[in-house]
Amino acid sequence: MISAEYCQLMARYNSWQNSSLVTAANELTNAERWMDRGAFFQSIAGTLNHLYWADALILERIKGNERPQDTITHSLTSPTDWSEFKSLRIERDAEIERWAASTTDTDIKGAIKWYPPDGSAKIEMPKAVCVVQLFNHQTHHRGQVHAMLTATGVTPEPTDISGMP
Repeated sequence: MISAEYCQLMARYNSWQNSSLVTAANELTNAERWMDRGAFFQSIAGTLNHLYWADALILERIKGNERPQDTITHSLTSPTDWSEFKSLRIERDAEIERWAASTTDTDIKGAIKWYPPDGSAKIEMPKAVCVVQLFNHQTHHRGQVHAMLTATGVTPEPTDISGMP
């Protein structure tokens, strides 16, 4: 289905696109980043925070942690400080790239299991599908942020993989 090479490519793409969005969002004030823009997670900052925390949760599940929510708290409002967010985003992207760099084709075979935060029954899915979900989820919400940023008049970089440096 997918390969370690796919994981490495998408991890690089993730870092590039997050950097593009953060660079564009630097042009806004803090109030503009937090303004409710009618998106699912309301604001640019809220959506970026969702991505930051969701990346941690999904990556931990892929690594075998069945209850990452016990140590990782998803938050739309944390961090509130833009400088702190930028630093944490860079660290999280580096963590994803390190994971991808150490992943082999064999590592993405099999299934993973986890307990959802709502306490419902354990979920089991093919590991490869969960890896695809990590990257697909990022792309989905970054698209929302890209649209919100574009509506403010700032322009992130193009999103085509063929344009990746």
